[in-house]
Amino acid sequence: MSWQVYLSGEIHTDWRERIERGAAAAGLDVRFTAPVTDHAASDAAGSAVLGAQESAFWNDHIGAGVNAIRTRTLIDRADVVVVRFGEQYRQWNAAFDAGYAAALGKPLITLHPPEHDHALKEVDRAALAVAREPEQVVEILRYALAGVAG
Repeated sequence: MSWQVYLSGEIHTDWRERIERGAAAAGLDVRFTAPVTDHAASDAAGSAVLGAQESAFWNDHIGAGVNAIRTRTLIDRADVVVVRFGEQYRQWNAAFDAGYAAALGKPLITLHPPEHDHALKEVDRAALAVAREPEQVVEILRYALAGVAG
């Protein structure tokens, strides 16, 4: 059984690579997709294509739209959505992705440190699993795909 897993959220650590390496090592038949993780490229997505706008608000607005074409399409196609909330930045876009995935009825796994439990209680309630480490996400995927824990 082959699954597509969308990895949303924080872009400043190696959590995606850890999940991808772990899934490969476990022999899981999984294809990973993600948003554009180059922060500058993502921020400039709209203005790079549609031209600079009169204010930062409109540059952000058109960039969000261009990025959403990718994000929504990949979440729509995903079998599972993993959303990472990191420690350094507030990831409002990640919260939106989690809500969008939940609204679509996609199986959702959140990944964040315990310090975020209270702030993310509604998001975590919509998730089917809350992981603390990327390796736990790999184990959840292993169980879901193969029916084998650990």
